[in-house]
Amino acid sequence: MVTRFYRPRLCSALSSASVRLFQVVLLCCVGCFACGSIEAQEWPRFRGPNGSGIAEAEGIPSEWSEQDYQWVAELPGVGNSSPVVWGDRIFITAADEKTQKRSLVCLNLQDGTERWRAESEFKLYKKHKNNSFASATPAVDGKHVYQLWHSKQQTSLIAFDHDGSEQWRSELGPYLHGQGGATSPIVAEDLVIVAHDHKDESFLAAWDSVTGEQRWKIPREGKRACYSTPCVRDAGKKQELVFVHCYEGVSGVDLQTGTQNWHVDPFGRESQRALASPVVHGDLVIAGSGAVGGDRQIVAIEVAESAQGAMASEVYRIIRQSPHVPSPLIVGDRMYLWNDGGICTCCELTSGDVVWQKRVGGSYFSSPIAIGDRIFSIDTTGEVVVIAADDSFEILARNPMGQGSRASLAVAKDTLLIRTDGKLFAIRGE
Repeated sequence: MVTRFYRPRLCSALSSASVRLFQVVLLCCVGCFACGSIEAQEWPRFRGPNGSGIAEAEGIPSEWSEQDYQWVAELPGVGNSSPVVWGDRIFITAADEKTQKRSLVCLNLQDGTERWRAESEFKLYKKHKNNSFASATPAVDGKHVYQLWHSKQQTSLIAFDHDGSEQWRSELGPYLHGQGGATSPIVAEDLVIVAHDHKDESFLAAWDSVTGEQRWKIPREGKRACYSTPCVRDAGKKQELVFVHCYEGVSGVDLQTGTQNWHVDPFGRESQRALASPVVHGDLVIAGSGAVGGDRQIVAIEVAESAQGAMASEVYRIIRQSPHVPSPLIVGDRMYLWNDGGICTCCELTSGDVVWQKRVGGSYFSSPIAIGDRIFSIDTTGEVVVIAADDSFEILARNPMGQGSRASLAVAKDTLLIRTDGKLFAIRGE
């Protein structure tokens, strides 16, 4: 794989709280969970801090028009990946099938101008029609941005500094599944984590974020592509990773050693694929798996710590109208499920009991995010729908962006970032 570097000119929460008034406080706790105070102000990975989808922004409107765009940036290709943000820098990927080049692009948060671009040549390979050649969302910390490029020839994990200089790379081997790659890396403490689940020689692995040295690797028996991006759970004095796979089940793995702490297998093996990413709230883990033509299930797992070790058990599962691709969202003591066909469900987090279930309409690959007491998601036509995060269902706004999208929204400080097929839109709070 050849990488070229360009720098353009500058001319251009489990509910022990019973009072709903504390929901805003709980929101902040979820957003900061398993993340440092600095990271909680950034959007460092797919769905923001710890994959929660919770944003601490103020002033972002529910409804807008073209006059409200802070800026619009043209991207050098298309992709399903989401933007990530650190400080005043946005990192986003795109792929151009005609030139067979993939790009990691750094944009200025304030005005959308391009700071630098790292281009990689690639060969077209078989993928699902709804997938893209730039589906992995980057991960970023205070030193580096980490990009995963999937390919049938070679899958590469590459670290760049924030000015675009390559620092290290690790080759993971070919990605051998006909639907193509899509899982995203994450950064946890001093490690970069990847779930490399595909048709053959699958594994979980961790690399030193500074040197690129592989710290541990866990082989996987289940030879099936799954696209769930892991998250981190606080396991007492240590941090553990939560991985989800349709065949391998749900597992908690010690962050620093790679030792498995607990495991449950709630999904079975009948035409399953884990696409939604897990979310955690205290000792509760929410995970999903399913099939396009079969059952789609969201499972709540409780992890109990003891002197003998951790024990995990299923608390409840939701099958009716559960999402397949979109990830669950926890806001206060409620869980919101926004499924592929535009049906939204509000559930009690502790029991899974349905508070309401309503049809929004549309087709969704993106995962919802929460900004304050509102939930945002974008459908495949590019319409951003905003609903109230409340026990009463209410559609607050519908905002057409003019281009299709399969990418989840992101929030940077007071700015909402919306990725469509060929553009990135910024809407700044008042």
